[in-house]
Amino acid sequence: METLFDFFARLSATARSAIDEAIGQGINPENKAEGSHYDPVTAVDREVERALRAMIEQHFPEDGIVGEEYDAIREDARRVWSLDPIDGTRQLVCGLPTWTVLVGLVEDGVPVAGMIDTPRLGELVLGDSSGTIFYETSQRLRTSGCKTLAEARLSTTDPYLFDADAAPRFERLRKAAQLTRFGLDGHAYARIAHGTLDLVAETGLKPHDWQALVPVVRGAGGVIGNWHGGDDMSGGDVLAAATRELFDEAMVVLAG
Repeated sequence: METLFDFFARLSATARSAIDEAIGQGINPENKAEGSHYDPVTAVDREVERALRAMIEQHFPEDGIVGEEYDAIREDARRVWSLDPIDGTRQLVCGLPTWTVLVGLVEDGVPVAGMIDTPRLGELVLGDSSGTIFYETSQRLRTSGCKTLAEARLSTTDPYLFDADAAPRFERLRKAAQLTRFGLDGHAYARIAHGTLDLVAETGLKPHDWQALVPVVRGAGGVIGNWHGGDDMSGGDVLAAATRELFDEAMVVLAG
């Protein structure tokens, strides 16, 4: 019988095929934001989400689907698939390799399984309550176990995305951490699972940005929640850490 992880792997293969075809025809970026802010969407985003939706509809016709680019389907269903077809579209537009495909499975409002696929690096990471694996090798992943901010490798996608309240709070965190890297989007959370990053702090995320990440981080032994320590990330603030000790220390620094 096909396991859930096997189905995720098939979703990954479907997404990668759609990506290759769409890129071959041109990504054609458009700015979906108003004013001077640049928030691109491309033909690749749309084609990948269409392909993922079609496969989920075929195999799980009673489940809901909520994605970034198209209207929700059966969003009140007990099981809902959360889709971010290209997480890191700015990276894609710039020809950088660490953009991801995110798919989360949410049951009764709780993310229970997730996929972080980084196609250009050939890295598929899958997580659920049984653990987190690097699918290509079946290796079980664990976080670094880092417990102190002074030893932590921190990441956020773009410090210029923080608003006037969050920016100084993140700056305190950056100064307290051992080092900081930028620009990884969802791939940073896969790096927490691999144990090569220890801490990620971001704001302004939508459910499709974080629902796939939760099972991956937790399945590898990490902690993920909001900046106040709760599980409700609907406000867009997300903090992920290798350990509870590191999470709690970072939360205190962010609180000021």
